[in-house]
Amino acid sequence: MIVDPHHHLWRSDDHGSEYLLDDLWADTGSGHRVEATVFVECGAQYRTDGPEELRPVGETEFVAAIAADSEVGPGSRIAGIVAHADLTLGDAVEEVLAAHEEAGRGLFRGIRHAGAHAEHPEVLMIPGGAPLGLFADEAFRSGVRHLGSLGYTYESWHYHNQITEFTALARAAPDTAIILDHFGTPLGVGPYASQRDEIFAAWREDIAELARCPNVLAKLGGLAMPDNGFDWHMADRPPTSDEVVAAHRDHYLHTIDCFGPERCMFESNFPVDKLSVSYRVLYNALKKMVADFSSDERARMFAGTATEAYGL
Repeated sequence: MIVDPHHHLWRSDDHGSEYLLDDLWADTGSGHRVEATVFVECGAQYRTDGPEELRPVGETEFVAAIAADSEVGPGSRIAGIVAHADLTLGDAVEEVLAAHEEAGRGLFRGIRHAGAHAEHPEVLMIPGGAPLGLFADEAFRSGVRHLGSLGYTYESWHYHNQITEFTALARAAPDTAIILDHFGTPLGVGPYASQRDEIFAAWREDIAELARCPNVLAKLGGLAMPDNGFDWHMADRPPTSDEVVAAHRDHYLHTIDCFGPERCMFESNFPVDKLSVSYRVLYNALKKMVADFSSDERARMFAGTATEAYGL
């Protein structure tokens, strides 16, 4: 059984394309036993009026309606929603969380307020626009701690050179369950393309230090984004599962070694990673990477950790 804890949904007016329930079902139903999923915020269908801080609630309303359809259809069930809120509101973010809770029809589980700050946005396909130093901002940290006090998770998308800042945030909010997305996004394009070995060596140390925070869990996936630098989105043909394993194995196995299977969960990051690899091939690769693990350990990484983390 698989629980995919990280995918998106959007209409064409959000990102110039469309990825909705039928598209998700086509991917999750392409050869693996994906029984449940978790939607993660992507700036879709925000409200266009009303208080600025409440506009992201429109995304939760949009996804909750699709999730209701998934309950009665033939495909995987959308079982949780990770929404967006401006955590620099500090404790005042509670009004926004209450609105997400009401809009989420019982599915609202946490917040992603991404900290990705692009030093070279001109070379990135998806440049992060967070302000420099967000993770150290005391109002932001107060917002993250407030999530934990209410039983919600916090997660972030950011870059490899921000993992140490993310670690400091995790230590400043020890009672909040904090989730690392996409391995901290090791970059491999532009000026980073010639530094892959140095980036990997520093990343290994940073991940090991982050894993010392017992409140942090790791999502394993999102390495096939174009900005990771594997260039599969430009190849004549997509990669095979063995090619994915060869390219990504070291990142996966090091993270599992540091966090343990009980704090790791496999993610698809679809449809973003779909630019490079199909859902079926991706999960074939994931299964191959951990074929030597015990059945209990595999069950944790493919479903159990996500189910527990998000209370599915």
